[in-house]
Amino acid sequence: MKGPLPPPDWGKLIQDASTQSPDRLIAILTRGIGPETNGQYYHWDQLRHRPPPEGLSHEEWWLATKQARLAIRKKLELKDPNGKRFSLALTEGLLRKLYQMDRDAGGAIKAGGPMSAITSDENRDRYIIRTLVEEAITSSQLEGASTTTSEAKRMLRSGRKPRDRSEQMILNNYRAMRFVRDNRDQRLSLEFVLELQRIVTENALDDPSASGRWRNADEDIFVADNRDGTVLYRPPSAELIEERMSHLIEFANSEQDDSFIHPIIQATILHFMLSYEHPFVDGNGRTARALFYWFMSRSGYWLMEFLSISKFLKQAPASYASAFLFVETDENDLTYFLHHQFGIILQSIEGLHEYLSRKTEELQQTEKLLRGPIQKVLNHRQVALVAHALKNTNELYDIRSHQMSHGITYQTARTDLLGMEELGLLEKFKRGKAYVFQSPQDINGRISKINKELSV
Repeated sequence: MKGPLPPPDWGKLIQDASTQSPDRLIAILTRGIGPETNGQYYHWDQLRHRPPPEGLSHEEWWLATKQARLAIRKKLELKDPNGKRFSLALTEGLLRKLYQMDRDAGGAIKAGGPMSAITSDENRDRYIIRTLVEEAITSSQLEGASTTTSEAKRMLRSGRKPRDRSEQMILNNYRAMRFVRDNRDQRLSLEFVLELQRIVTENALDDPSASGRWRNADEDIFVADNRDGTVLYRPPSAELIEERMSHLIEFANSEQDDSFIHPIIQATILHFMLSYEHPFVDGNGRTARALFYWFMSRSGYWLMEFLSISKFLKQAPASYASAFLFVETDENDLTYFLHHQFGIILQSIEGLHEYLSRKTEELQQTEKLLRGPIQKVLNHRQVALVAHALKNTNELYDIRSHQMSHGITYQTARTDLLGMEELGLLEKFKRGKAYVFQSPQDINGRISKINKELSV
């Protein structure tokens, strides 16, 4: 991708306007222009392509916009290698998104709505595992894994070994997501970050020794334009990594009683800064996103267990990369990245609503079809499998995939599938040494037949 055009020098714009006329500068700064335009926090590279307010040039529009941002800027203790502090602007757009996320990702679920499906003991584990699988796959695909989603799901659910590096990346990401979920009560440490990167990169690097350690001085890491090789970003020197990572960990662990930072902002900054530091030879992006999940879960945003942000980042990877570059080219202003990531989280929440509504409707249709004596002999896992089989005729199932999908023991999964085979809802055959179960084409007719037989 092409790097954004850096903004014009703000001090020079002030000087130019003052030279033109002191009254002109006052007129520009008192036009009532805010830090956002129609709720959007435009970078100069975006703003210069849009029509400016009447009577202003693009440079004058930027001057007024930048002044409004500086007036509400909050500086952080985090700094770039040159000592310039990172900052953010708490705009109305950001505050609105924060309110929506506080309400939807950390609040209570209304009884009876589609979201209530994920709070039941019967469904919770199944939906959490779905998210772990989806985030593991899409986060890896975002970093270049080429395996198809369906094949990756089969690998994770069956428990088979990865066939190539792409599948290894996905399996590693799945393990990393389980790791951050199981360790959400821990405080962050250098050892924690290194262990997370080790999990993310295990058996997936050209140099296996680069797993679980910081990059060395002779490992030149940079981000370049894939068209002409122009360097877009070069991270801080390797000699600074441990010191800078220690500062970042201090920021992540800080309670900040005297200078409160909203936990979602703190989590998102942690995501950005780990990528900015690029402390590893590989796995920086995947480690950063896993840390974001860890912090959000640790802060009480329980809904994040059911959201895949990488699914939506993968849909527009260029805008994800641009959000990083906007910060780096405009005086370390983190607001660009915050706006982008908050939008992704809200998309994820909306996507979860749509998915649960669709699944609720499917289950209701299945339960309607299963109404009769058969409903007394099927448990909720078997009902969910029937719902899937009704949409996927001739689909194959095995004990390990059923076990993983529901977070149950091997024996419980075996009992579920053998029970359905005994009823006639699945057909069993051997593939190699293991049993495989297939949904029959006439499953609707078999359900009706079972109901008649059980009614006698």
